[in-house]
Amino acid sequence: MPSPSTVVPIPDPGYATRVTERHGAGTAASDDLAEQHRTRWQALAVCLVAGGMCLLDVSIVNVALPSIRTGLSADDSDIQWVVAGYSLAFGVALVPAGRLGDARSRRLVFMTGVAVFTLASAACGASQSALWIAIARVVQGLGGGMITPQVSGFIQNLFKGPERGRAFGLFGATIGVSTAIGPLLGGLLVQLGGEDSGWRLVFYVNVPIGVLLVVLARRWLPVATGGRRQSLDPVGVLLFAVATVLVLLPVVEGKQGQSLASRPWWLLGVAAVVFLAFLGWERFWAGRGKETLVDLSLGKVRSYVFGVGLGTFYFAGFTSIFIILTLYLQNGLGYSALQAGLTQMPFAVGSAVAAFVAGRIVERFGRTLVVVGLVTVTVALVAVDVVVPHLHGDVGLRLAPLLLLAGCGGGLVISPNITLALDEVDPVRAGAGGGLLQTFQRVGSAIGVAVVLAQFFDRLATTRGDAAEAFSAALHTTIGLIVVALVLGLVDLGRRRIASTPRG
Repeated sequence: MPSPSTVVPIPDPGYATRVTERHGAGTAASDDLAEQHRTRWQALAVCLVAGGMCLLDVSIVNVALPSIRTGLSADDSDIQWVVAGYSLAFGVALVPAGRLGDARSRRLVFMTGVAVFTLASAACGASQSALWIAIARVVQGLGGGMITPQVSGFIQNLFKGPERGRAFGLFGATIGVSTAIGPLLGGLLVQLGGEDSGWRLVFYVNVPIGVLLVVLARRWLPVATGGRRQSLDPVGVLLFAVATVLVLLPVVEGKQGQSLASRPWWLLGVAAVVFLAFLGWERFWAGRGKETLVDLSLGKVRSYVFGVGLGTFYFAGFTSIFIILTLYLQNGLGYSALQAGLTQMPFAVGSAVAAFVAGRIVERFGRTLVVVGLVTVTVALVAVDVVVPHLHGDVGLRLAPLLLLAGCGGGLVISPNITLALDEVDPVRAGAGGGLLQTFQRVGSAIGVAVVLAQFFDRLATTRGDAAEAFSAALHTTIGLIVVALVLGLVDLGRRRIASTPRG
């Protein structure tokens, strides 16, 4: 246990100084800091469970869509919004929620987000119509978007040095496992509840977890204390939200099998105009001495910029892998939802273990670790592409070693990249910085999935139902996206080595 005079990382870095000046060492306030230091791992556990729950709902619903369609007599558009409404609201909420946590109370925003997510999950499970569940999914996405940036913000403030790397390693493991086991858990719940009500269990399972999280968050998450109230930049929030919606709409409006060219991509031009207006407003608002939604100085932090770019392209490819693999196994080989989910377990295991290890060694190896991970993922996916046409019988079992290798590579990418991207970001702006980082990841995921799925179904149609050929064509695109992330990692690695070389 640290001594009463030890200053530990807390959400408001200036608080410890003010406490010491006001009360001196050994006071009750200093004891509060020591208690916060002791419970930081419990706080991390609360954050990781909540973050995992939010990310799990991105993929867990996919296997329940046929049951939802039948149970609620939903059409294609309704089903699309069950999936897309969550992603859209999630992406829009990330940065404003991160900024709100920085400016007010990170714990309060976190607890509010968990409460909103939990109530919306219950509403989804109780849905009696397609419109009902679509609206509830949007609200659920808003709750998830409020929770997620607080997780990186708490890690940035509660931990430092090697401990921060380990904490982000656990966060990375949570991301990988939540994404990979979503189809498996969804398949289990649908099978447990039956065709009629199994899809409702997919949503109801969040309710007891959410209630427990609110109780534990109140007990273990630290309370920000002191400091002047900061501007919430409402105009900036509105402009950023509009720009994000305009970017995501062409993606979420698309349907399975719809040509990419037929989507309303012209909205991206409008989004660019709104985004320029957002940047202009942020400069104006900062010039008046007000706190802005996005700290424009982050653009000058090269480690952050490279981390955002790398994460965006990696998630564009990473998220797509599970969807096209599930489609190949179910549509092409006749696997059940549960069998398809089980096939992806090696990836989840490899990702979880590697992310945990990576968190412990990222301080030593830095960007090199991420580059090694990206190379490993690329090699594993190329090998999958080569062997799939020649596999017969237990295809899922035969793919297990390669998926395990890909998962190990992925575990070396996600958490170290988060750590390295936020390493030079002021902890006071950790929520907004982490929110922006994850917004780009979500946008990358959405666009990557839209492009890869459209390619899969287009090739499926032209090859008259050859799922293996469609899988291979779509996999080429996912590999290409990951290679772009690898190039960014190599450039950043070279930049870092040049910067660290002593100049004679």
